[in-house]
Amino acid sequence: MSFIIAIDGPAASGKGTIARALARHYGFHHLDTGLLYRATGARGGDPVRAARALTPEDLDRDDLRSAEAGQAASRIAAIPEVRAALVDFQHRFAAQEPGAVLDGRDIGTVICPDAQVKLYVTASDQVRAARRAAELGADPAEVLAQLRERDRRDSERATAPLKPSPDAVILDTSTLSIGDAIAAAMAEVERLLPR
Repeated sequence: MSFIIAIDGPAASGKGTIARALARHYGFHHLDTGLLYRATGARGGDPVRAARALTPEDLDRDDLRSAEAGQAASRIAAIPEVRAALVDFQHRFAAQEPGAVLDGRDIGTVICPDAQVKLYVTASDQVRAARRAAELGADPAEVLAQLRERDRRDSERATAPLKPSPDAVILDTSTLSIGDAIAAAMAEVERLLPR
């Protein structure tokens, strides 16, 4: 059985950076599950049909990291039929040997509830907004408003809301350097990785 690391949390918390670092370190496959929703939204048209037709190549689009793609992803992620269409894709990915790291908003609660490691990565709203604004070259106040709206929508949706799994380790990166955040996550993986 594949070793699965599930990393959840809100936008700009550092979960993607941590997930990529863990996958690289352990030689595991990595999937930013948010890209599935971004790619589905970027396809346009009927979101359910777009989700069902999604291919791995769709995840390589250059425009998937834009703020617009993120907002579109959050809107279509609230559609239960879209989520259902993407669940199989994620299950197949997670089953790859020797292991997989999946980051998103419902990995530990819905997609991989039996993951060996579950992390919920978070940071203060202000820190997340500053990070995302620097990444996008945008106004921090505008980004803060967008992040709060997205957090509200993601947390309040009926299907697979953004929330930590009861057995997830909470990792607040507000005051951590990238290296310290990765080290803290790696320490949790080391504690649970079979020898």
